[in-house]
Amino acid sequence: MSALVPTAVREIAEGYAFTGPALDLGAVLLDGTAYAEAPVRVPLAVLNRHGLVAGATGTGKTKTLQLIAEQLSAQGVPVFLADIKGDVSGVAAPGEPGERTAARAAEVGQDWRPRGCPAEFYALGGLGSGIPLRATVTSFGPLLLAKVLDLNETQESSLGLVFHYADRNGLELYDLKDLTAVITFLDSPEGKEELKGIGGISAATAGVILRSLTLLENEGAGAFFGEPEFDTAELLRTAEGGAGVVSVLELPAVQDRPRLFSTFLMWLLADLYQELPEVGDLDRPKLVFFFDEAHLLFRGASKAFLEAITQTVRLIRSKGVGIFFVTQTPKDVPADVLAQLGNRVQHALRAFTPDDAKALKATVSTFPKSPAYDLGEVLTSLGTGEAVVTVLSEKGAPTPVAATRLRAPQSLMGPIGPAALQAAVDGSALAGKYRDAIDRESAYEKLAARAARPEAEPVPAPVPAGGAEPARGRERAPERTSERTSEPAQERAQEGGGLLGSLMSNPALKSFARSAGTQLGREISRSLFGTSRRRR
Repeated sequence: MSALVPTAVREIAEGYAFTGPALDLGAVLLDGTAYAEAPVRVPLAVLNRHGLVAGATGTGKTKTLQLIAEQLSAQGVPVFLADIKGDVSGVAAPGEPGERTAARAAEVGQDWRPRGCPAEFYALGGLGSGIPLRATVTSFGPLLLAKVLDLNETQESSLGLVFHYADRNGLELYDLKDLTAVITFLDSPEGKEELKGIGGISAATAGVILRSLTLLENEGAGAFFGEPEFDTAELLRTAEGGAGVVSVLELPAVQDRPRLFSTFLMWLLADLYQELPEVGDLDRPKLVFFFDEAHLLFRGASKAFLEAITQTVRLIRSKGVGIFFVTQTPKDVPADVLAQLGNRVQHALRAFTPDDAKALKATVSTFPKSPAYDLGEVLTSLGTGEAVVTVLSEKGAPTPVAATRLRAPQSLMGPIGPAALQAAVDGSALAGKYRDAIDRESAYEKLAARAARPEAEPVPAPVPAGGAEPARGRERAPERTSERTSEPAQERAQEGGGLLGSLMSNPALKSFARSAGTQLGREISRSLFGTSRRRR
């Protein structure tokens, strides 16, 4: 390193001199000068320790995500990105050289070459041009659905009871009309009689849930719930040649329904946690998941929901999955979650109001002390494409705080055209698997058939695959090769919504679940959100 490099820069650079594989973020920035001789990096092995990318609107957060994603892909690590504004699709195409890109590369010592990544494009329920992502209502579970519907704790508990009843009686909840049919039945005199043994649902609560479901359906979100259900293992794929596939979820079509898409992202994480085996610390993660607009997930969340998020973030690390929450300030993330985010990239903050000043002070308090910087001053003076960085070293200790001029992404910094996007979707091997919706016989048809009989009879038990006749007037869809199914009463009774909450509040049962010494222990501990298990 040149003798002209300041001592402070040298000391910071020493903290980022890793021996193993790492991602290059940029160069140390001091007093407005970037020092290419002092690279700022993050070890690949610590990316399962999670992270935070924060900053005011327009400060370059999206480009930072793109920069990290393309380097992960090149290292063989799959990536998931939520595209809120519709400008991340460019990750699939090579970037365009220009004067600004060349100047930035020279400043930070980057050998910039245009390069795109293998990518898949998805859309919630087909609300967009991507491959449709769907989940069955049963799989989604009562706790996550209650968050989408903005239910209070009493209503959430009642929804859990509905799920329990449906599973106990073989009423498959594939889509919203199935759930609506079960709630309507349970609010009838006959349904109230059947619930006497396990509690009941008030007419007022049933009405609130039904109105919320109707509103969700009218907003077009009903298309998300159904079959074929998306298998989250698709997110772990690599392309020919070993590059990690970048999965881009298009959200512009549903950006006015933030509660839906933020909760759906949590479903993806919960499903990954549930399905992936324990692997401990690897030399590189199996998947890095960028959770954009993270504040939407936590806003107005119940205590049980926040506890489930915290547990998922804490435990999914050992499954080889790293999570980066993306938001404006660290205070958007609850303290228990923030404490688990070891890698920080903080873009500029503005202090135009007293609230801004308070947020700035809170942000500074989340960083290690820095002898080289006045962080309060630095964070308000950073330019676009600059950030304050601290990550975990290969030994797990925080690196020195480094103001950083970030590298330029090598992929296209902007969206690809609609024609190119549609071609990528049409050419995907997954299009034929997920594009067309399936509507099988389920709770709606079974309850309709029951109501049509002269005398009410008990709801039939589940029929083994291949042995059921389709409901009259409905064409039976083909069976799926990979699916979720309603589970026996013993399982859902342990994992459903309010029932799960009441069970897990008992210290003895918590200890029993942790030990997992019996089948019951394993079932209680396996699903933090009450989501159903995929049938093998």
